[in-house]
Amino acid sequence: MVSAERGQATRQRLLEAAVPLIGEVGWGGVTTRMVAERAGVAPGVVHYHFDSVTGLLVTASIGFTRAMLDRFAQELAEQPGIDEGIDWLLSQLSGYTGSDPVSLLVTEMFLASTRLPELRTQLNELVGEFRSQVAAWLRVHGRQPDGQAAATVLAAAIDGLILHHALDPGLDLMALAAPLRAMLLGQEETP
Repeated sequence: MVSAERGQATRQRLLEAAVPLIGEVGWGGVTTRMVAERAGVAPGVVHYHFDSVTGLLVTASIGFTRAMLDRFAQELAEQPGIDEGIDWLLSQLSGYTGSDPVSLLVTEMFLASTRLPELRTQLNELVGEFRSQVAAWLRVHGRQPDGQAAATVLAAAIDGLILHHALDPGLDLMALAAPLRAMLLGQEETP
């Protein structure tokens, strides 16, 4: 392996080590030493690849979140209709308990974004891209011309449902399919 490839592999190990640490110890609790130890490198290597621990955490969390949202958008786009999409979406959200690694990472990232303008800007771009992908899916399934507005409300509902599910693990997210359908399809709820 040439030096550039080794450097890229080391950088990737650092990013992969940082992601779970954010959820495990909190954004402000992650140290150079922790990341280096988890990645199996000397602590100085972290600063060779990143200007600061904050820079590493921003890069790691944004990269992870981009991959997650891209996967969500792609799998949602594969759903044949809004009804199936809502069912799929709610089943996916059921896995986020508030104490799982992904929920913890996203919560820490949102909180850190209130103090870090660079993170807030990048996270805003990611969420905007996700909403646009959801809006395109909604338009394919007849939500015109308000696909973008509906996608924004749906994305906000997703965030809220994850929060509510974290606070109330007994919350049956699948039972919320009818109100979501009514919201997205403009139909009255059926009892």
